[in-house]
Amino acid sequence: MKRFILFAGLLALLFGAACTQHKNHIEKEIVFDEGMTPEQKLKLASSLVPTKQQYEWQQLELTAFIHFGINTFTGREWGDGNEDPALFNPTDFNAEQWVVALKEGGFKMVILTAKHHDGFCLWPSKTTEHSVANSPWRDGAGDVVRELKNATDKHGMKFGVYLSPWDRNAPSYGDSPKYNQLFVDQLNELLSNYGEVHEVWFDGANAEGPNGKKQIYDWEAFYHVIDSLQPNAVKAIMGDDVRWVGNERGLGRETEWSVTPLRADIHEDAVEENERLGISATAKDLGSRKLIEKAKSIYWYPSEVDVSIRPGWFYHAEQDAQVKTLEHLVDIYYQSVGMNSVLLLNIPPDRRGLIHEVDAARLKEFGQYIEETFANNKIETSHTYWRARNGDYREYDIKEGETINTVLLQEDIKKGQRVEVFKVEALIDDNWVKLAEGTTIGYKRLLRFDDVSPQKIRITIIETRFSANINEVGAYYAAPFNEEGALIELSHIDGDWSEVIETSPLTVDMQGETIEVKGFTYSPNDKAEMAFKYRFLLSTDGKEWFEPYERREFGNIKNNPVPQFIHFDELQTARYFKLEVIEGTEGGTPTIDPNEIGILTH
Repeated sequence: MKRFILFAGLLALLFGAACTQHKNHIEKEIVFDEGMTPEQKLKLASSLVPTKQQYEWQQLELTAFIHFGINTFTGREWGDGNEDPALFNPTDFNAEQWVVALKEGGFKMVILTAKHHDGFCLWPSKTTEHSVANSPWRDGAGDVVRELKNATDKHGMKFGVYLSPWDRNAPSYGDSPKYNQLFVDQLNELLSNYGEVHEVWFDGANAEGPNGKKQIYDWEAFYHVIDSLQPNAVKAIMGDDVRWVGNERGLGRETEWSVTPLRADIHEDAVEENERLGISATAKDLGSRKLIEKAKSIYWYPSEVDVSIRPGWFYHAEQDAQVKTLEHLVDIYYQSVGMNSVLLLNIPPDRRGLIHEVDAARLKEFGQYIEETFANNKIETSHTYWRARNGDYREYDIKEGETINTVLLQEDIKKGQRVEVFKVEALIDDNWVKLAEGTTIGYKRLLRFDDVSPQKIRITIIETRFSANINEVGAYYAAPFNEEGALIELSHIDGDWSEVIETSPLTVDMQGETIEVKGFTYSPNDKAEMAFKYRFLLSTDGKEWFEPYERREFGNIKNNPVPQFIHFDELQTARYFKLEVIEGTEGGTPTIDPNEIGILTH
């Protein structure tokens, strides 16, 4: 990482050239001198640019997540680490089928969950017995990482790995030095034996180990391994190259600054400084002038928007009818790639080891739609580099008889991100009509509006940090959609209870008589705290209770509050159920609304 501390004696030289000479653009991080004025800080912010790796990552636009592992075969979102490796046995595994389907969708990189929170390794790691080496798949000689890397190399796709720091299987987890060494060893295996890795993705999941102590991660050691073995890889989410947008719903910000004072969690004083500024990954404002004025440092720290093509992150057969519609995926594209971010779309392979036919077909539709939409720029002459100051505008002739409903704008981010407010107008019947307006542009901004057939469009840069560098303007027509979203069909009882006996814990007489029960659903209402850890019990008489299975948590529900489907291993007979919340997503014990629970009857 290139780090600059700028002292007063150097300011004059830098200020005189920062915005006019490429050699004076500063990569990734600037630490402000204490004596700087707000104007001086803002000028430096306008000269901050991405590293080569960050720029190449931004150009990918579409990257894919592959959640695949032991959870695929247990039906869970978060495993507990006690799973039998023998459960992992895809019947028709084909990594090349994954890559071909993703390429048809327009994706340029795939990131594999090489190890999720359950600790099960998709490569034959020497650090644990909890891996594919002890599964029946390929007679114990399989290596998902190897096969996927070979497929990406064959088809010209970039490759990344997700390695969960939280490991619910490792006995050493919670013994911080010992587990950190295990994690370093796993990183070494992944980053030494499979060729070039382009992105390493860590989340911040953390908990107590078997010893009752919370694991303290040695991020400095982890990133030393990455920088030593894969210096061209970007470090995402818990790293300082790429940040999480702040939700798992595919929603970017209307104002998305890549230049931000937000400190990555790996900085020792990140929590203290971010709290002082009142910012976090979920904050609405991450780069305003007011924030920069108060900041001690700023970073080129671009946004990645992650979301799954299904409600869950791992494959669940009951979600085959809940794959996001083409219209929904295109909306996500406009709110991620079209809002100065990179889209990381999760596509989970099924128990065969294949991307399901429904998902593959939707990816192909999506890729074709995006390609066709942006293949034909309706502007007569579009690529004219434009250096704009406050109030500057440019007009562009639209090809005769063409209809448009989308405008594309791009800044040359190799010279910084600077636009703060802009508007788009159209000349229709000799009158200028406003079509759209916005704040930040960055690498790419897409704006949608109703169909119009103008003579010209006009782009006005209303406010910018010194001069903005606009290097692309486009006008396009996006075709309408004619599909309907599919809904899941299950035989279930959804809140139609004979009697609610008690609310805490929630105790219910289901139908006034015994029925067959295969599982239950939890669909959290839109509220501050949801159930996370729980006990679910059944009874035939309301006196003697039994637990039909051992799962006791709704995995990942805080970040992804979608309906949870819990399936029992065996069909049960009961009249009553009881749901006891042990811990909520915020540490409390929220009360469950009876209408949030459904009972699966087959």
